[in-house]
Amino acid sequence: MSDYKKIPRAVALEYGDNAAPRVIAQAEGDLALLMARAAQELGIPAIKDEHLSHVLGKLRLNEQIPEDLYVAVAVILAWAFWLSGKTPEKGPGTSSHTAERDA
Repeated sequence: MSDYKKIPRAVALEYGDNAAPRVIAQAEGDLALLMARAAQELGIPAIKDEHLSHVLGKLRLNEQIPEDLYVAVAVILAWAFWLSGKTPEKGPGTSSHTAERDA
């Protein structure tokens, strides 16, 4: 079992006026659990993916996700838009928040 599965992690992404989604918040341990709970209370869609949250957790705040994560994150964003009943606009300029957690 890998170490990253033992520590709860949470990463929040935004895809607004950026060329790619960027990390807007991240936490580990108890703070990650609080972040996940806050997302739930605010109605922000969140998924549980231990591997992806580990990889995203290595990024710096405000850093855009790397190209090799585009497909994985696009699936999450599409799901988040679907859940909220929204349709993303074409290209950058679409505002969306989603939380990626393994907590």
